[in-house]
Amino acid sequence: MTIASSKRVHDDVELSSEAFWAQTARERDESFSVLRRQRPVSWQPPAYGSLMPDPNDPGYWAVVGHEDVIAVSKAHDVFSSSPDLGGVMFENVPAQLLEETQSILAMDEPRHGITRRLVHSAFSPRQLRLIEQQIQNQASAIVTAFLEDGPRDFVEQVSMRLPLWTVSQMLGVPEETRDRMVKAVDDMVGYNDPEYIGDGDPFTCLLGGIATLHDIAQTLIDERRSKPQDDVITALVQAEIEGHKLSDDDIRSYFCLLAIAGNDTTRNTTSHGMKALFDNPDQKALLSENFDRAIPGALEEFVRWGTPVMTFRRTAKVDAVVGGIDVDAGDKVVMFYSSANRDEQVFKDPWQFDITRNPNPHVGFGGGGVHFCLGNHVARLQMRALFGQLLTRVPDLQLGEPEYVGGHFMHAIKRMPCTF
Repeated sequence: MTIASSKRVHDDVELSSEAFWAQTARERDESFSVLRRQRPVSWQPPAYGSLMPDPNDPGYWAVVGHEDVIAVSKAHDVFSSSPDLGGVMFENVPAQLLEETQSILAMDEPRHGITRRLVHSAFSPRQLRLIEQQIQNQASAIVTAFLEDGPRDFVEQVSMRLPLWTVSQMLGVPEETRDRMVKAVDDMVGYNDPEYIGDGDPFTCLLGGIATLHDIAQTLIDERRSKPQDDVITALVQAEIEGHKLSDDDIRSYFCLLAIAGNDTTRNTTSHGMKALFDNPDQKALLSENFDRAIPGALEEFVRWGTPVMTFRRTAKVDAVVGGIDVDAGDKVVMFYSSANRDEQVFKDPWQFDITRNPNPHVGFGGGGVHFCLGNHVARLQMRALFGQLLTRVPDLQLGEPEYVGGHFMHAIKRMPCTF
């Protein structure tokens, strides 16, 4: 073992290296499984790829069990998401970048509650009803184009298109700007991936993506102040609760969060879910033959199986106990959702893809508490519409092996060849 401090040692089963995250999800889970059984809370060295290297960083507590991930998630009074204490990203990230991109994800109470209520007020029942019909129409149009163009890459032609369209439509992003938005999101998610970094470095890659999204957001904010439209940006500009309003900084940050969370999570869950159905033809047949009855359970299994967000961090505000381990105030605590969603104590045969799994208490939308995913309803609407179209109209779809984005944040698929 490596000495971490005078009183702690880094665990022999190590979760922080680039080599570990270069493995497949199944290979990584061999390490997670050992820790779940023997040391569900372990002391680990700092994560690779830090945007803010700290030679004095002692490491973090890795929380890999389902029960403990939920406990940390719900204890927002004990474990902070605030940028001032390190924010929510696995590695160290400058506080200003977190403020500019994470919005309510990286806030503590009471600021979190006030801002979340303001943001939530923009999603009225009327807006959601309108979005639902639009999602149905767009899913049909996407599959029509897929059939007409012929198969190439499932991610490019199908997975990325519906969430991109939905988020853009909700926010009022014009069609000619959407490719810029997707490129910026890819750079921000893939800042540890050589393809996105190119000849630059992770920090430059991330900053470029942020600058692009902020530029798009500010243009929309300025336009909607003078000419309101029926979209979320207008609603955010106008939102007010008990005298509180959102600043331009608040709206730009939430725009970044929605562009990433609303695009990449659904896009990747769709890709993982379709590949799982292709690899498990009995489950595909079950869903196709009983779609309306089976799709609710299938959606939950898609999220559990793919676990698009693999890690989030908290920082202990006070001394605490997690999984029987003493955690000191100021310690970093990282929740591994991909491990929690394969916890053998909670999920029978966790590496069996089963759309009838019930119960299915996955943590793919978070482990509960105040930071539970605000957009989970829209994500389910999108996937229900798209899978309904695909299974009905492209029943002979064949998928090749996915190519994954490097990194320890998003379980993202860059490309996935397809034929039919």
